[in-house]
Amino acid sequence: MRPVRSCPRAFATLATAAVRTSEGAGSFIGSVLRARPTSAAAAIAAAMLLNACAVGPDYVRPSAPTPATYKELEGTGWKPAEPADTHLRGAWWEVYQDPALNALEEQVAKANQNVKAAEASFRSARAAVAGFRSQFFPVVTYSGDYSRAKSSSNIKFKSNAGRTLSDYLVSADATWEPDLWGRVSRSVEGAKANAQASAADVQSILLSMQAELATDYFELRGIDREQQLLDDTIQAYKDAVELTQNRLNGGIATDADVAQAQTQLRTTQAQRIDLGVQRAQLEHAIAILSGQPPATFSLPIAPLVAVPVVAPAGVPSTLLERRPDIASAERQMVDTNAQIGVATAAFFPNLLLSVTGGLEATDYSQWLLAPSRFWSLGPTIAGTLLDFGARSAQKAQAQANYDQSVAQYRQTVLDAFGQVEDNLAALRVLEQEATAQDEAVAAAQRSLAILNDRYKNGAITYLDVVVAQTTALTNEVQAVTIARRRMAASVALIKALGGGWDVSQLPTDEQIVHPPDADDKPAASSAEAPRG
Repeated sequence: MRPVRSCPRAFATLATAAVRTSEGAGSFIGSVLRARPTSAAAAIAAAMLLNACAVGPDYVRPSAPTPATYKELEGTGWKPAEPADTHLRGAWWEVYQDPALNALEEQVAKANQNVKAAEASFRSARAAVAGFRSQFFPVVTYSGDYSRAKSSSNIKFKSNAGRTLSDYLVSADATWEPDLWGRVSRSVEGAKANAQASAADVQSILLSMQAELATDYFELRGIDREQQLLDDTIQAYKDAVELTQNRLNGGIATDADVAQAQTQLRTTQAQRIDLGVQRAQLEHAIAILSGQPPATFSLPIAPLVAVPVVAPAGVPSTLLERRPDIASAERQMVDTNAQIGVATAAFFPNLLLSVTGGLEATDYSQWLLAPSRFWSLGPTIAGTLLDFGARSAQKAQAQANYDQSVAQYRQTVLDAFGQVEDNLAALRVLEQEATAQDEAVAAAQRSLAILNDRYKNGAITYLDVVVAQTTALTNEVQAVTIARRRMAASVALIKALGGGWDVSQLPTDEQIVHPPDADDKPAASSAEAPRG
């Protein structure tokens, strides 16, 4: 952090004299209260000129552990294909070229309730900025009053004793506290950073919801593919039951052969039925993510055909600018740093300028005449002489909160790099596993075909065929499982890389104070929001 901002020398000397000792403070306050009107006016003018002074440390982003390269892309010999159309954009899910997925992802941004809650939180944070900014300006209040009262006749030396009088009063008050030490400006600085952090949280939640939907969608399509595989297998097993029954009728096979064939068929049918539970649950989850009741939502069966996309990871240092959760953690540091300035300002005296004016009369006919006018003008200065360490404790707490936010920021960065490495490793290993599994499937199918021929020729028992059938089906199901895991890792990598987002899409200070959109949403709340 940079040192405390320096205020003009004259006013800094004034502040030092005001807080040095109780005697010095009393003398200072007394001199202000005894000042002539011209002196008071000069003090007010000086306060206006010095309004930009702010105490507390200026924010400088702390360093974060950043590797030069990703380990999983160096020294592994793995060179993932990166066609030009896989470069991340706002609508990152389009790289999978699935129209049904595209439509569902668009629904997440429009109807997901978690996203809507995050957007409402952003609007609340932005409203807080307006609340703090209002403290830069005077507060003007007004009042009107009418009363009728009779005073006691036994009051001596009072001209109105025993009389009944009316009182008509209307007045206006204006008070203004110049931001001499930056308490308000630091509060606004922190509130703006908090609003930007909230806007980044919107993007983080949106990305999380969209990635979860894509993962569930590909998992569901993988189940559809597995169901298709089991349907084909069940048909083959029905043919096998019919074959063994015919062989039994011909005196070639035994009852045991038929029973084994029927057992294999029924077991596979049970597996096929069980997949319906998983598919229904995934379908319900997708409905909720897209903001729809599960009872009104359904997806037609369509086996998985998408291939995993390895999003370009880029240079690790760019990840700090591409992850909304990192941006949020960084903006939170700005907020907590500004609170140190707010706590520091509490050590200095406050100056309050007030003006009161109005009309007052006991006769309604004279109420609005010039002689009924009254007014008052005067500055008030106040400060704390002794609080037994309360302000020091508040400043120490603000510093500790800042240190905590720095640690959380660095941990968020480390987690982000870990997620990228995890999913790069998963994609690399799963690609190799998929190749080996495809070879295992081909070998199991060749073995099954050979054993089927040998069984038909009476060379082996049906038990050998059952073993080959089980092996072939197990390998085919495992191949589908690997395909599902590869799609999940692909989506997770895109999420880990920020989904095409970057910090330039955070709302600027001007956009926070004066929203550009009528719907009051963050500037980058949609997939195609303009940058900047």
